[in-house]
Amino acid sequence: MRIAITVNTSWNIYNFRSGLIRVLLAQGHTIIAVAPKDEFSQRLIDMGCIYRDVTMNNTGSNPIKDLKLYTQLKTIYREEKPDIIYQYTVKPNIYGSMAAKSLSIPVINNVSGLGTVFLNKGITPRIAKLLYRQAFQKVELVFFQNQDDRKDFTDQIKLPRLKTKLLPGSGINLSEFKSEQELVTTPFTFLMIARLILDKGIIEYLDAARELKKTHPEVTFQLLGQLDEGHARGLSASTLQTYIDDGSVSYLGTSDQVKATIEPCSCVVLPSYREGTPKTLLEASAMSKPIVTTDVPGCREVIIDGQNGYLCMVKNTTDLQKKLEKMLSLDHDTLVEMGEAGRKLVEKKFDESIIINHYLTETYKILS
Repeated sequence: MRIAITVNTSWNIYNFRSGLIRVLLAQGHTIIAVAPKDEFSQRLIDMGCIYRDVTMNNTGSNPIKDLKLYTQLKTIYREEKPDIIYQYTVKPNIYGSMAAKSLSIPVINNVSGLGTVFLNKGITPRIAKLLYRQAFQKVELVFFQNQDDRKDFTDQIKLPRLKTKLLPGSGINLSEFKSEQELVTTPFTFLMIARLILDKGIIEYLDAARELKKTHPEVTFQLLGQLDEGHARGLSASTLQTYIDDGSVSYLGTSDQVKATIEPCSCVVLPSYREGTPKTLLEASAMSKPIVTTDVPGCREVIIDGQNGYLCMVKNTTDLQKKLEKMLSLDHDTLVEMGEAGRKLVEKKFDESIIINHYLTETYKILS
């Protein structure tokens, strides 16, 4: 088969879809990676993919730019002639579906989280929902990563004939993400990994860190993730700098060696407002780290409250602070048990092979 995989960044394809791509390549299929060019594009080529560059504005809605995206994708799909297309993230899902349908190419879309389109109100979310309705009318299948997302999507974008299934995220490579050392709790280190936008709960984490440092000066709060000041909900560099300057947080910038950053930490934190299935929490749990996250769709899928971590209330700095203090109060053996419980949960529900098998099964059904 010729399979196109279209996403909003090459980084996303490489970091979240490499396992699927390797299995497909090993079976003799041709993979066409379609995404904007970045430092990970060459890695996709090195894996054995055909790479096609596409210009994509990932923030905002500009009709002229979006029309150009549709035209680019249609040209690529016409030239590459894929038998089926896997699409991820908002604009590939919408404009890629329109392009594919104009060429009668079957599509599997993955809605990996409803994000700002469903969290916020206004003209842009309304337009996006109308576009979703138009684009998804004739797609073969849409994977959702949790039941809440599927229900909210189908309630708000009424397409009675839309075929949907649940998929437990992008999965996790359990042999790659496995801790090589015992949990380190002295000094205790909290770590948050996320793109630095407000909907990830970044302000709640920074404020909780600032307060806790007053009573627990020995505790370290780390932050790993890319600033995105161009995003409408992006954290400004100047705001982040105030927390760095007063010693509340250690900003680690960005890294493609996430495992090495998770390894020495004691607990991973994600106070997000909503997720699909957060990859960082899967990686942390696979590495036997306790977690603290919000009781919202997506995040709650990766935790059994009190067993492998704690749930906190969304948009609530005080409750987040209480749960972090609760984590600090636990003895070393209890923290280790929590981490081990997280590893077992991931092994049971989120093994990457589960996701790959779903894709292969559904692809063969569609093409047969």
